[in-house]
Amino acid sequence: MTVSIRKGLVLLAGLLSGPVVFAQSNLSLQDALKAAIANNPTLKAQRMNIDAAGADIVTARLRPNLNLSNQTINLTRKSDFAPNTEWTNGLNRQTQWQLYKPIQWPGQRQGKIDFARQSQVLSQKQYEQGQRDLLLDVADRWLHAWTSNKQLNLLSQAKNNLDSLVSINKYRLQKQVISETDLTRTQLLASQFEIQIRNATLEYNNSLRELAYLTGLGTAVTVDTGHGFTQHMPLMADSLMAYALTERPDIAVARAGIDVANSNSRLQKALAYPTPDVGVLYNPQNTIPYWGVYAAIDLPFFSRNQGEIKKAKILQEQSTQQMSALQLQVATEVENAYKRYNTQKQNTQKFTQLQEQAETILGNVKYAYLHGGTTIVDFLEAQRSWLETQQQYYETLQQYSESYIQLLYVTGKMTQLAEAAE
Repeated sequence: MTVSIRKGLVLLAGLLSGPVVFAQSNLSLQDALKAAIANNPTLKAQRMNIDAAGADIVTARLRPNLNLSNQTINLTRKSDFAPNTEWTNGLNRQTQWQLYKPIQWPGQRQGKIDFARQSQVLSQKQYEQGQRDLLLDVADRWLHAWTSNKQLNLLSQAKNNLDSLVSINKYRLQKQVISETDLTRTQLLASQFEIQIRNATLEYNNSLRELAYLTGLGTAVTVDTGHGFTQHMPLMADSLMAYALTERPDIAVARAGIDVANSNSRLQKALAYPTPDVGVLYNPQNTIPYWGVYAAIDLPFFSRNQGEIKKAKILQEQSTQQMSALQLQVATEVENAYKRYNTQKQNTQKFTQLQEQAETILGNVKYAYLHGGTTIVDFLEAQRSWLETQQQYYETLQQYSESYIQLLYVTGKMTQLAEAAE
């Protein structure tokens, strides 16, 4: 990679910085991504869905409780009582104690456990997808803050240059070397830069506040622009496509959705079988004890879980169709993102040369103006041209960086970006 390309890639500063310290306020891009994974409040809440799904596995493993029931009946007419007894006497009462348990078929219990496990896997994949989306937002905010900082520095530099020139022109006006119009034009442009600096400062501070929220740090943060960047991830189109179609989090979510639908289908078929209740009973009738066995079962003449079985089959077909549609979408996104990345990379290379030319032209025109070789109009035009070129350079640099981040996003490599080592 050439020196000019490395200069063009400086927008991705911080990817190769050392271990993150979440208390620090000067964040590299990698620091910001790591902090978001650890501290973002929305992601923390989403992480709890995995534990909640794990609790469903515990529930699915539980076996049905024993059921204890009692039925007591007394004679109501005194004339029917046993001789010389009251209604509370056992001779006038029949009591039945019944202890039974629903017998769950092995396929039903295993089906519930498998469905709960697959649901937990789905929750895990959904969390990873939420993390992927968050990392994209954090990277975008960091890049926006980086660019805003560069724009602010450019405007401040241009303003300082003009302030210096205003001082020089005031002296030159006193010596009647220039007209008052030349001084006024210089002061006017300096005032315009001052307004732009206020707007750029507001934009930069807003970006930092948004970045602080997304990273969950809750303190004032700044972006670290002091590191260079060397591209370290392989970005070959074929390998990116293969990786995205197998490892991208939303593909993993769709795949887990198919597993959940298949598991649910098996479970609903198992639930079509009636659950028998089996137990024992003890029945003292007028103080004469009886015991026996108890058994009951639904007769599946009408309900055999037909509706849920049909619904489960539809959900299977739906999950398969969603996977097919998503694979087409992923292929399109990866192809478009890769082409955009290559285009923006070439644009950055070309703009590096334009930036150097604008710097040279401004220096030459400023020298000529101060030595009477050109007019204030030529100088101010060169100043504007220099600033526009510099701003366009950083805008192009941001677009290149955004295309790189987008390419990592559509291929499912955003987490690798957070884990990148120096």
